[in-house]
Amino acid sequence: MPKTYFNWSTGKDSALALYQLLMQQNLQIDRLLTTVNAYHDRVSMHGLRRELLNKQVDSLGIPATVVELPQKADMEDYDQIMANAVDNFKKEGYTDCAFGDIFLEDLRAYREKQLEGIQCHFPLWKRNTTELFREFIDLGFKAVIICLNGELLDQSFLGRELDQSLLNDLPDHVDPCGENGEFHTFCYDGPIFSSPIAFEFGEKILRKYPKPNGSKEDYIGYWFLDLVP
Repeated sequence: MPKTYFNWSTGKDSALALYQLLMQQNLQIDRLLTTVNAYHDRVSMHGLRRELLNKQVDSLGIPATVVELPQKADMEDYDQIMANAVDNFKKEGYTDCAFGDIFLEDLRAYREKQLEGIQCHFPLWKRNTTELFREFIDLGFKAVIICLNGELLDQSFLGRELDQSLLNDLPDHVDPCGENGEFHTFCYDGPIFSSPIAFEFGEKILRKYPKPNGSKEDYIGYWFLDLVP
């Protein structure tokens, strides 16, 4: 089977995609790849503490390669750091990789361009996101919302469990899997874990980021929920 590394984001899409690939048994997935903001010691995008990432990795039983990113990495820095990581994977004999992306065409095109020489797999690609949400909970996975776009969701959704009640409560303009950046999750239990990851809710934090191609006054507010091991 092709030697494969899996891009692990710590959230629901990664968990479901990894589950499906492990069930298919046509790829040799023996490594995870996660990016961490080295300054904050947290998973990029989701803001999850590294300690909880490590607990996920231990429960999954798959070794992880953690790529350290500087506090404020621009796209040029990011591309170079990731290119170095991919070169190391190639030297170790990896020919394939996999992602949990569902339907962002530009993101898939970017990944495939940056990973020239590595075959990319997208097991959830073009699946109906409502069906994926229900499949996730039916399989016994458990996850909570830890980050959301404050322009699209109220902060009260932070910490909500992914269940049928949440699916019913999501506004019509929000994708059930948050595929347009509406929210991010932390998956703490499910059929791919040997044991659940224990945590408590910490503080809620609002951070503002410049809008893409916006003026200096244009910002998007993102709410983060700190999970404490």
